[in-house]
Amino acid sequence: MKNKEKIAVFIDADNAPASKFDKILSELAKYGVVIVRKAYGNWVSSNLKPWTEILHEHAIQPMQQFDLTKGKNATDIALVIDVMDVLYTKDIDVICLVSSDCDFTPLVYRALSEGKTVLGFGERKAPKAFVNCCSKFLFLDDKDSEEEICDTVRRIQLKSDTKLINLLRQAIEAVEDDEGWASLAQVGSHINNQASFDHRNYGFEKLSELFKAIDLFECRAESGTEFFVKDKKRNKRVSKKDQESILSSSLA
Repeated sequence: MKNKEKIAVFIDADNAPASKFDKILSELAKYGVVIVRKAYGNWVSSNLKPWTEILHEHAIQPMQQFDLTKGKNATDIALVIDVMDVLYTKDIDVICLVSSDCDFTPLVYRALSEGKTVLGFGERKAPKAFVNCCSKFLFLDDKDSEEEICDTVRRIQLKSDTKLINLLRQAIEAVEDDEGWASLAQVGSHINNQASFDHRNYGFEKLSELFKAIDLFECRAESGTEFFVKDKKRNKRVSKKDQESILSSSLA
């Protein structure tokens, strides 16, 4: 992405932790500059005190929404209206939604259809429909924060995640060379174009660490900076070069 993309941030203060806003800003800095910062909620409520304490520090504009009717979420409606307004009246490249509420899923689809990148931030309780439809979604709560899980158990969990394994394998197959090796950079790019994915959501700071943790893949580093991965199942398949050799022999 261009490093000067314009970003609009919309915060559902009722469904997002204020303590993680620094983490959000750090991530957004990789994409561009934030020119809109709005947080929605009933600011009379004591539940929003953590957000109230950081509003001025981070130049966040509080958008007041009173709880006019019990069970009805005026906050969500106000946020959606403002996002739609920004889509059509401002030069914005990236829409950032900070929430764990699936009610915003249709809004994400609409923003994507307008050619916008949509970044989501929320807790692991966020519904998969919301997480998966974003261009990228980053969890704000730490994985396995309530209990420590040993490396062996984590590896088993990763291997049993069929969706994850298929995603990694398909990405490798799409960019692999004749020997089955694929550049990690190309693999990561292919995954980002295909799905809402972030290796940090699995507890790894680098994509290479995720591959290393799963013994279904071979890994190798070259020249200190280049990293390559290979699906071990690839060794059981006939390589492209071998296929050509077999075909040549049959025609001889």
